[in-house]
Amino acid sequence: MTAAWVAGSTRARALAHRRAGLAAAGRIAACDSLEQAVTLLAGTPYGHDMRRGQSLPEAQWAILATLLWHLRVLAGWLPREGGQMVRVLARWFELANVDELMHRLSGRQDEPEFALGSMGTVWPRLRRCVSLAEIRATLTTSPWGDPGGDSRREIQLGMRLAWAARVADAVPSARSWVLGAAALLVARARYAEGHALSAGARDRCRILLGAGTLDASSVTEMTQRLPSAARWALRGVEGSRELWAGEERWWRRVEGEGHGLLTGSGFSMGPVVGAVAVLAADARRVRAALEPAARGSGGDGPT
Repeated sequence: MTAAWVAGSTRARALAHRRAGLAAAGRIAACDSLEQAVTLLAGTPYGHDMRRGQSLPEAQWAILATLLWHLRVLAGWLPREGGQMVRVLARWFELANVDELMHRLSGRQDEPEFALGSMGTVWPRLRRCVSLAEIRATLTTSPWGDPGGDSRREIQLGMRLAWAARVADAVPSARSWVLGAAALLVARARYAEGHALSAGARDRCRILLGAGTLDASSVTEMTQRLPSAARWALRGVEGSRELWAGEERWWRRVEGEGHGLLTGSGFSMGPVVGAVAVLAADARRVRAALEPAARGSGGDGPT
């Protein structure tokens, strides 16, 4: 144990206590308007980027920006190896920036980019790309690797699978989470969207989920072929229309196990990973709570 691990674990637990929580999410969802909900959020840890007059996408983006800021703070308190693990977990934000870049290239209005700082890997180069082919070429020469194609969906799938593989390797306590997430991602792409995976994506799937997974002809058959560390996410899901239930189960397990890691004894990576899990789940819940408020139909709060 080092002083940096003690400081980082203590900071992780403190940050986790600063989440809004289920009760606050319920109050936000019960608001009569988005403006009222944003005003309420201004008094929570998510208030840093909240502004009067924000649209629903802007307010939801601000919630994620706060989560990213918490991860940047947390990484700074940890020893080098711990900070690197948090940076691996935070690569989702670079992935999200690429999603928005592709929206912009297609002519649609994009959200602001996330300020990655030391959390980024190759974003300064990616943000200058002017085509999907250039995005693919830039990713190929970066830690992300070749996404396997230069269509928007191929880049999205390739980056997500690359991120899952990196987290599974670098953060052992999150391995079952990312394998479950990868199973849900592949099942949605194949059986709900009818998307044919590129050769590169198929290779990553074989490494993460086993050689026989992609030979399955249905969600049920795929579930049977998955390794046990991933099978839990699809258990009981009998068709593509039920994948939402698997996704809800995934978030419940991640948040529950995150709380378990936080309450464990000692000063190590466990409380840090736990804090990231519960903060991410809280941000998702609060973002969802804004939607009924924006519709003026408060009362149907998230769980």
